[in-house]
This record gives sequence, structure tokens and C-alpha cells, in this order.
Amino acid sequence: MFNLKNRVAVISGASSGLGKQMSKAFAEQGANLVILARRLDRLEQLKKELEKKGVKVLPIKCDVTSTIDIENAAKKTEEEFGKVDILVNCAGASKDAGILDMTDDEWNFTIDVDQTSVFKMTRAFANIMKKNNYGRIINIASMYGLVGNTAMGTVAYHSSKGGVVNMTRAVAAELAKYNITCNAICPGYFETELTSEVLNTDEFTNYMKQTVPMGRYGHEGELNAGAIFLASDEASYVTGVILPIDGGYTCV
Repeated sequence: MFNLKNRVAVISGASSGLGKQMSKAFAEQGANLVILARRLDRLEQLKKELEKKGVKVLPIKCDVTSTIDIENAAKKTEEEFGKVDILVNCAGASKDAGILDMTDDEWNFTIDVDQTSVFKMTRAFANIMKKNNYGRIINIASMYGLVGNTAMGTVAYHSSKGGVVNMTRAVAAELAKYNITCNAICPGYFETELTSEVLNTDEFTNYMKQTVPMGRYGHEGELNAGAIFLASDEASYVTGVILPIDGGYTCV
């Protein structure tokens, strides 16, 4: 089960963090990869690592807020592989502030990167999937797309990820007739280069012990099983699902 050999997976935000972790996981399952990010040098380094798994890897410099970059990436992908089987929308960034203090620029930046980019990426690559009557779209949202929080002010991030959650349902309903599924994963607190500084403070460790039933943040690899399942042929009847992988944060 869950063999992805000869499948083509496009992963945004692949130069670091969860996107990099998932790229490794998909390569382990035999998928050929198109890895996207703004930092091409990092993608080239990752390519060398992934190719040791015996898969083909196409790195493409891509700013997911740029329609031109995305359309160029979709064109190069189709030229190289002739198809797209899996799309993982993993790129993200945010400028955090609460509702009373957030500026227009901070709001617009976060919505553009975390929500509008998912729309643009899905539009471009789902049109390739439609030609082959097959596709698996996986949106990386957040548990913060399902609930609020008392740890920090980050209203735009909550709003963008909440938008991705319901966009997932809308896309799932729309594209089912083309044998394309669309699901979302809502990660909890995972350690990446962007989050480790905050997660490893005494204050945040104590907060997690009080709010996360498993009492810790997620470790590298603990998100991968959910993504591999949703990307698989076996998940052919699974669409519109919102899957929290959060150590139980949203169950209490």
C-alpha cells in the first residue's frame, strides 16, 4: 500500500521546514518530485539528497505569490513529466499581530502567502491534473485554521488558514468529477527553522503542556504519514477531509 512510484508530486515551500520533510517522505515512497521555493540554491542541495532515493527531481525557483512564477512552474513541470499527480501546497509565512494592532500591509502579506497562493497554485496545477483525469491535492493549513488561541496575536494567520480549510472543501466538491481529490492537513506545533526559537522557550513549553494533550510539539516525520495516505491511490474515496495532526490540541 501507499506506493507512489512513477507518480509526480509538486511540493511548494520545499526548501525548508515541513515542505522539505515531505519532499523526503514522498521520495521514500518512490514519487518523482517537482520542488518549488524562492531559494534555488537550497532546492539544488535538496535535489542531490532526494536523487539518492532513485527518483527524478526538478527544482524550480518560484514565488507562490507570483502568478507568472506559478504558471511558469506549471509549464516546466508539464514539459518535463507530462503530468501532475500530486500537489502539496506547503509554502507559507506570516506577519503576526493581533486585531487591534495589525497593519494593512501585515494582513495583506499573510493572506497573499498563506491563502491566495493556494488558490493560484491549485488553479495552475489542477488544470494539468484534469487532462489526465487524476489528482491528489493536499493543502497544508493549520490547527489555527480551526480554532483561536490565547498564546499570541496572529489574526491574519488564523484567517488565512481558515480560508484554506473551506477552500479545500470547495475545491473537493468542484473537482471530484475529474477524479481529483482535495484534502487539508492541519498541523499543530511542529519544530522547524521558523518555529524552533519560540517552541523551545520555557514559557511555550509550559503552554504546550497545558494545551496539547500529548504534552509536546510534533517531531520531524510525524506529519508525513497523513500526507502519504492522502496522496495515495488507496485514498481514492477520501476528499474534502480536514485532518488535524496536532497532538490533540483541537480535541479539547
